[in-house]
Amino acid sequence: MRRALLCVLTFVFLGAGCDRDTKQDTTQPSADQTTATSAPPSNGIERFPVPAGSAPHDVAPAPDGSVWYTAQRTGKLGRLNPATGETTEVPLGMGSAPHGVIVGPDGHAWVTDSGLNAIVRVDAKTNEVKRIPLPAGRAGANLNTAAFDRRGVLWFTGQSGVYGRLDPASGEMAVYDAPRGRGPYGITATPDGTVWYASLAGSHIARVDPVSGAATVVEPPTPDQGARRIWSDSRGRLWVSEWNAGQVAVHDPAAGTWAEYRLRGDKPQAYAVYVDDRDVVWLSDFGGNSLVRFDAPTKALTSFPLPSNPSNVRQILGRPGEVWGAESAADALVRIRTG
Repeated sequence: MRRALLCVLTFVFLGAGCDRDTKQDTTQPSADQTTATSAPPSNGIERFPVPAGSAPHDVAPAPDGSVWYTAQRTGKLGRLNPATGETTEVPLGMGSAPHGVIVGPDGHAWVTDSGLNAIVRVDAKTNEVKRIPLPAGRAGANLNTAAFDRRGVLWFTGQSGVYGRLDPASGEMAVYDAPRGRGPYGITATPDGTVWYASLAGSHIARVDPVSGAATVVEPPTPDQGARRIWSDSRGRLWVSEWNAGQVAVHDPAAGTWAEYRLRGDKPQAYAVYVDDRDVVWLSDFGGNSLVRFDAPTKALTSFPLPSNPSNVRQILGRPGEVWGAESAADALVRIRTG
């Protein structure tokens, strides 16, 4: 398939307004202020079409160089070969509506499927599909996303008000009621093995005890901010996309501190958040129809306008040298090279 390389247009914002001068602000920012930088001209967005009607929701780069994606509207798990642009798709079963996909320690794809109300494993070599349904009495969980902890246990969220764990080795699964009901969405594991999830409807994050499964709510500073997704950096700090507030927040559990930074534009909507291998923070902004790079030490924001409008990138993931997203409204995957 044909790929189009689109040059990145960058915008520099000073204060609450837009400054059309492309000079970098040289003032020293305070704790919650941001500046902006220009991306190198060669650092563009590559677009890879996927089959029409797929509505790709999440992406997961695989060890062999391919990229998995969930075709939510058609009930399939897709796989893109970036070198050729070719895609293959694996049907997940009648009624499937896959939301999230990640690559497990075993090298295979693990899917949270809200339509099947199951965790689904797809073999990376044979495409064999294994469905692991939630226990009886846990129908309608509205499964969202998953993360593996350092012991190889899969943790997952259900926006109807649950979170859970699956031990792939034993097949044992446990599902827990979220302490404040509806909302669990994004989930992450820190380097020390602690699991955290973000509650969109509950506007909080929560720490999960990996042994007991109990969740402890932690409140961000902004009320009703709509904490949507969450990602740990290499230091165990938690980065949170605040959908309602149009902000990215960072919480340091060790210090007990918070900082929040508003994205630029009139109506920013921070959907996805991802921290790459260099601890650079990436977000998707529905309001700005862009991907956004946030450099924590300098508070610098760089905007990468997306090729489709609307694009609706709902999740970001990457590997060294690359950041990937899915244009759910335009049936395409996008890549930014960072190396």
